[in-house]
Amino acid sequence: MTPIAITLVVFVCVFGGALLGMFLRTVVPEHQFNESTMDVVKLVTGLIATLAALVLGFLVASAKNSFDAVNEAAREAATKIVLLDRVLAQYGPETKDVREMLRRDFAARVEELFSRDPSRREGLKSVEATAAMEGLQQRLRALSPQDEVQRSLKSRALELSDAVAQTRWVMIEHEENTIPTPFLVVLILWLAAMFTSFGLFARRNAVVIPVLFVGALSLSASIFLIEELNNPLKGSMTISRAPLNTALAQLGQ
Repeated sequence: MTPIAITLVVFVCVFGGALLGMFLRTVVPEHQFNESTMDVVKLVTGLIATLAALVLGFLVASAKNSFDAVNEAAREAATKIVLLDRVLAQYGPETKDVREMLRRDFAARVEELFSRDPSRREGLKSVEATAAMEGLQQRLRALSPQDEVQRSLKSRALELSDAVAQTRWVMIEHEENTIPTPFLVVLILWLAAMFTSFGLFARRNAVVIPVLFVGALSLSASIFLIEELNNPLKGSMTISRAPLNTALAQLGQ
């Protein structure tokens, strides 16, 4: 399911729970709402609210960390690519073909990374993309240094290419982290039960319904935020493309 679809399901369940509570208030005999009963309901509601708050806080923090990891990996990859290109430029004119290969492959990966077409985004972790990176490293290993300076530059180039490969896999691993379905179902049940108790306490009027609506909308928005942050390469909240474009413009200079 898409983040928007999940958000709508959460909103319907939570606000529906509030409306169910209001309905139960009208059908349950009034003498059932005695003080001891209300105290028990309040205690259970408080327990559920605490659990839900802790879980939501954990999910938001985890999703933000995932988003930051991909964003940092993209920046690091851009930096390492530019450094690799400069090292090859210092090595000598014999690396011209390798530098062109580096620029071409990097441009292709950037387009795949930010493509709105899911099939193109899959190219980031395709066999072809892995083979291209390995092919670049093979070309680097095939270089024949003529002096100590070139040997040092070759070693540095291989080190940077390994770092670029590592950051690529970091981005792939963090590309999509969705909330496990059983976990999400339990969380929705908690939120719906909590709002059912809110509706049970409240008498229907022009103030209570809008307040419950806003509360349900806010909780749904938090789930939307979590889902978007867990998918940093697609959706409405994506990592910045600027560092990669800047690095691409520097290659081959």
